[in-house]
Amino acid sequence: MISKRNLLLAAFTVAVPATTAAQQAMPGMEMPGMAKPAAAPAAPPVVPHVHHPGMVMHTKTTTPDTAAPEAAMPDMAMPGHMMSDHAMTDHAMTGALAHYTAGREASGTSWQPDFEKHDGIHIMAGDWMLMGHAMLDVVYSDQAGPRGAGKAFLAGMVMGMARRDIGDTTLQFRAMLSPDPLMGAAGYPLLLAAGETADGRTTLTDRQHPHDLFMELSTSLAWHVSDRASVFVYAGLPGEPAFGPPAFMHRAAIMDSPSAPISHHWLDSTHITFGVITAGVILGDVKLEASRFKGREPDQHRYDIETPKLDSTAIRLSWNPDPRLSLQASWADLHSPEQLSPDENQTRFSASALVTIPFGTDARWSSTLAWGRKTGREANHANGPALDAYVLESSLRFDSPWTVYGRAERIETDELLPAPGDVHGPAFTVGKVSLGAIRDVPITSKTRLGIGIEASRNFVPQGLDASYGGDRWGGMAFIRLKVG
Repeated sequence: MISKRNLLLAAFTVAVPATTAAQQAMPGMEMPGMAKPAAAPAAPPVVPHVHHPGMVMHTKTTTPDTAAPEAAMPDMAMPGHMMSDHAMTDHAMTGALAHYTAGREASGTSWQPDFEKHDGIHIMAGDWMLMGHAMLDVVYSDQAGPRGAGKAFLAGMVMGMARRDIGDTTLQFRAMLSPDPLMGAAGYPLLLAAGETADGRTTLTDRQHPHDLFMELSTSLAWHVSDRASVFVYAGLPGEPAFGPPAFMHRAAIMDSPSAPISHHWLDSTHITFGVITAGVILGDVKLEASRFKGREPDQHRYDIETPKLDSTAIRLSWNPDPRLSLQASWADLHSPEQLSPDENQTRFSASALVTIPFGTDARWSSTLAWGRKTGREANHANGPALDAYVLESSLRFDSPWTVYGRAERIETDELLPAPGDVHGPAFTVGKVSLGAIRDVPITSKTRLGIGIEASRNFVPQGLDASYGGDRWGGMAFIRLKVG
């Protein structure tokens, strides 16, 4: 009999056999010259739980569907030494919030498929595991039409993490910085994007705002009740509340793109929140969490840390029924999110499915299907119109130096032709399709230089023809430095 889990998986993996994960060895899981492990027995014994700081091993009994991500014991690193590539695979160590494979954890407290992995340089320093990673893009954006423009800018992120186990408790600190403020308060040209402000008076339209210098300064503490259950607390200034899929620059399906999605303010604009506390419980492959956070989006001053406030609420339910699949549904009530409409609150909904299919030696096919809805409401007034966004993203990261990716979006927006003295105007349905490719050239074992290009086609309805001059092309050329 076909299980419900396999029926659900089939809908998102285009009928990829359920045995793929068990039949195919995971990248980095075999050392040169080592024989492949034998198939898991029908009823394998449970391995006693052993703590190794930063490298806690799984104790869950494996099945053919889950055997691949649960690896054998990694190489042990001496304190102060860099871990080997085999030792520090995300399938050998567990996550900070629970004893699942570390590849499951994405931005904030969000989840992605277990078969994903994190780039980074890992070092053991006593009882602490340290990680560093950087991705910097030098980009030129050229957007056509009367509302388009061209600009060169620097974008990306630099992040670090420190983690240690104390008995059955895991403590983690995480920091992430961005060079985005260097591009200027007006951000970069991006047709059909809208949100936030450059001067505190007008909305940025057809431009993507820069992110703040401090993208995340967070702490998490998780208590491992058992090998399949834990409770955790996460706090950030700034941080990311429990809403939506992972932030776009962390979603494997589209992280290679230098451009932000036009659906950003439906799905993941809360990823930089100045004040957030999240509490959650994890039972096996299910996570339920709730956040109190500051609903106001960051202002135009991108170098500071804003005053925290806990005036908004978010709830998210996540489920990873298979190592290849991660599902989430979330709701948020935001207090005064827009600086230019301080009397308006907002309700948001989100649902998404992330799929990762390994192939080759170290290659992956990653995809995202997501929906978001936002509804504004003014004090003592009825709700405004519900505005929806739909996103499909996919990338193929080959064993060769090449990565190709694409994204298709459809949004309902009322910010492209704002009314005088307001950030909102008539609502229009617009769309964008983007395709890109990047070729990475290794510089060292942990440093790569990539050269890429991206083309986008923007689609507008008749009501916007005069403003945009019809459907328009946009493009980006970029050079990327990746460390880790």
